[in-house]
Amino acid sequence: MSYHQSDQYEQREIPPTTSFVVGPKRVKPVLVWVILAVTVVFYIIQVLFEQTAGFDIPFLFLGKINEAILAGQFWRLITPVFLHGGILHLLSNMYGLYILGRNNETVNGHIRFGILYFLGAFGGNVLSFVLGEYNSLGASTAIFGLLAAEAVFIWQNRSFFGNRAGASLRSIVMVLLINLMIGFSSGGVIDNWGHLGGLIAGFFFSYLAGARWKIVPNESGYPALTDKRETKDVVMAMLLVFVAFAAIAAIPFLR
Repeated sequence: MSYHQSDQYEQREIPPTTSFVVGPKRVKPVLVWVILAVTVVFYIIQVLFEQTAGFDIPFLFLGKINEAILAGQFWRLITPVFLHGGILHLLSNMYGLYILGRNNETVNGHIRFGILYFLGAFGGNVLSFVLGEYNSLGASTAIFGLLAAEAVFIWQNRSFFGNRAGASLRSIVMVLLINLMIGFSSGGVIDNWGHLGGLIAGFFFSYLAGARWKIVPNESGYPALTDKRETKDVVMAMLLVFVAFAAIAAIPFLR
């Protein structure tokens, strides 16, 4: 009796194989456009008041003025993020929001992006209030927070970026150093303490609560990139950063 090994396997099906990983969940950026639109509207109002009343009334009520904060107007530790001192100031910050904000909101979602943005503004204005003596305004506090978050995100997920991680991190560090050097050499025109505060707040919030990917099977059984952060991580990070900067803001009152 003859026997052919090929007959034994000719009806066997070869299971399908996959070599891809399903990408992480992403959302369409919405809050970025809302913040951008609101900020532009505030600037238009500033310009209208300057042209009609002769001075910037929104800044008088919302800008970072140390004496007013010491008098109990604590909203000034956040509201300067909506105000700007000129069209170039506005355009540079809104460009940063457009580039960095869309990336962050797409990966982290609306809530985490919003928390990050306003924590950066809060941290920046707190450090400016405690260490700076000049009045200030602008969204650069929050933009520096976004820049720090971008660096943290790439570093914590560097295994998924491969060789691009190092180049991206070097570019971000270079941008940070250039901006800080410009700030320190501006003779007080640029609020460098505000930039530094936003940078620190954005770094710690992102380090503790920013998107951190892991590979797990999805509903279909395929490997997928999933964010391992939980809601409790976001809440705890937000509280820690806020309380830390609130404690710093209390220093001038203790003096």
